[in-house]
Parts: sequence; C-alpha cells; structure tokens
Amino acid sequence: MFREIRRSKQKLPEKDAVSILERNTFGVLAVYGDDGYPYAVPLNYVYDNGYIYFHSAKSGHKLDAISNNSKASFCVTDKSEIVPDEYTTYFRSAIAFGHARVLKDEKDISDKLLKLALKYSPELPDGCKSEVRKELSHVCMIEFEIEHLSGKEAIELVNAKRNNT
Repeated sequence: MFREIRRSKQKLPEKDAVSILERNTFGVLAVYGDDGYPYAVPLNYVYDNGYIYFHSAKSGHKLDAISNNSKASFCVTDKSEIVPDEYTTYFRSAIAFGHARVLKDEKDISDKLLKLALKYSPELPDGCKSEVRKELSHVCMIEFEIEHLSGKEAIELVNAKRNNT
C-alpha cells in the first residue's frame, strides 16, 4: 500500500526513523485541505509508542481538514547540512503516514498535553502540570496513529557510516 523508498541504499532502519521522531521537536503535518489543496502546517509534537501527539486551537483549518479526511503525513528533518562544493545537502529525515483524530476523553487530553509540555520543559514538571490545568479547556489534542514510517539519509552519510565500520 505504501511506496518503498526508491533509493533503497539510503533507507534507514525503522528504529532509526523512530529515533528521529523521538529526539526532534519540530515537524510538518500534511492533510487534505480545502478544495483538494494539500495543507501542510509546521508544529511541535511529542512521539509516544507509535503515535504522534500535538495540540491545536479548538477550531481552524487543520481541524476542519482532519474531520473531513483523517489521512495525513508527518515529516521531521533530523539533519540538513548544505555542502556547497558538492552541490548537495547531507540530510536525514523521517516521514510517517497514518490517521489523525481529535482526542475526546479529558484524561487522555490532559495526559498527552502533559507529555508534550514535559518534552519541551522537562526541568519544570510542576509548571507543566499547572499550565496543562490552566489551558486544558482552551486546547484540543490530536492523535496521529502511524501506519507506515520510513527514514532516509543522504548517500554521503551512508557511505561515511560504511567507511567507519
């Protein structure tokens, strides 16, 4: 159902793609937007055991798109180093395909919002809990269930790993 990476030598093992999702803080969610146009929105997220969570206002383009079609993709760039003298970029990224849905259960929303807050402010656990309580009624949480995940990196990075082994 999902396409294989065309340049298979550059494919990352799934565990490396998961690591990209775990260690990064910023990604781009792409959904089926208004009038059939793709809608891609950059956002902060937290990865948790096969799911990606992010928060949202209670209304807007993103939520409208998800309610019309739950299929989405999410991309995270782990490395992007321009190498001018080689006319290339040394890159590493992961892309997930799956379905997004708005969480309805208040405990689930609170738990996932706290996970998100703690990812970005781990040194402030009490502040995170307080902020979640304060904002809970003003936000919604979206759960993105990953059906397919792949990672890819520049051939130069693949070759560098091979040469160091």
